[in-house]
Amino acid sequence: MDYIPRELAATLDRALGVMPVVVLTGMRQVGKSTMLRNEAAFRSRSYVSLDDYATMRSMQENPGAVLDTEDELTIDEAQRVREVFQELKRVVDKERRPGRFLISGSANPALLRGVSESLAGRAIYFELPPMSRREISGMTGKPPFLISFLREPSTPKKKNVKLLNDAEVLTGGLPPVSLGEAADPRIWFTGYEQTYLERDLRDIASVDNILGFRDLMKLAALRTAQLLNVAGLARDARLEAKTAARYLGWMEATYIIRRVQPFLRNKASRVKKSPKLFISDSGLACHLADCRDLSDDPMKGALYETYVLQNIISIVEREIPPGRVYYWQTQQGREVDFVVELGKDLLAIEVKSGEKWSRRDLAGLSEFLSVTPRCKAAIIAYNGEEAVKLGDRMWAIPLGVLLS
Repeated sequence: MDYIPRELAATLDRALGVMPVVVLTGMRQVGKSTMLRNEAAFRSRSYVSLDDYATMRSMQENPGAVLDTEDELTIDEAQRVREVFQELKRVVDKERRPGRFLISGSANPALLRGVSESLAGRAIYFELPPMSRREISGMTGKPPFLISFLREPSTPKKKNVKLLNDAEVLTGGLPPVSLGEAADPRIWFTGYEQTYLERDLRDIASVDNILGFRDLMKLAALRTAQLLNVAGLARDARLEAKTAARYLGWMEATYIIRRVQPFLRNKASRVKKSPKLFISDSGLACHLADCRDLSDDPMKGALYETYVLQNIISIVEREIPPGRVYYWQTQQGREVDFVVELGKDLLAIEVKSGEKWSRRDLAGLSEFLSVTPRCKAAIIAYNGEEAVKLGDRMWAIPLGVLLS
């Protein structure tokens, strides 16, 4: 299969033009190594992977022998050799030149510990999310609708809209599944889960209760797109609350889950302050929650919301500085699924998995606009075909357009 360009590649290339060290992180099998080896902007760089045992041993014994001789070097799975980071500091301080090192890895704690301890002020880091709808459809050559709309809100011109379907949400964005390389996604996800538990966790932590950890991970999937309640998760997993909190921290550190923080910077009082919990990939969420048919599944709305989030992140985090995504919910029950912040601009988004919406679905958006004057626009994103302006700063936009 031909290589499919990734949204983040141009951002990494821009960063390499400024910083001596650029760090790429992301969940296992998200496509980091494939991008670093195949993206046109990186092909001229020397490449080593510390997943290779001989290379890892060589780097452990004499990292300077490699780092001193390469002008532009990519180091994959860099967290496997801690000695690399101190040596990178020495080489960069000797000649602080942009673009010297591009390093990547999946095990976030080990990688970022090395960066923070040795490369503070010398490095910038980025996370590669699961593949987006734009990437899978080969649309990355066009500006994202979300960015254009945020900068200048207006009703998009009518065009053929490809509805978001259940199969895309069930598949998610991990390349082996989303690109059809895995003959049986259920088997592939089972192997992914086993590898994660047996390898990634071993690399970052000593989990004394793998069965409890697995149960907690599956329970987290059943609660994707819901407010995080650690005590409730712990109780259902039959774990102590502090153990559940620690396990969730490890899931976040290895990009299995994502916490979306509440938006608190407006005039509303009594806004909920707990984060919302999301599995980082909708396909993985469906696997862990054992969802195989979304047509009448009660989790359909939450899984669509999970899929939309990973796509929004793919778009806004390619910006420098990256955009941020929040949620908003009051104690009285008014809510907005996502608040996108890019610089000084704000955009509120409510997600509907169905082809229709009602005026009642606009209540949270309307209240958010009323208490947040600087919000440029609010969108009810639904799975239909018509884009319509609904009033001052309010639009109905098809999901197929929002994610294009």
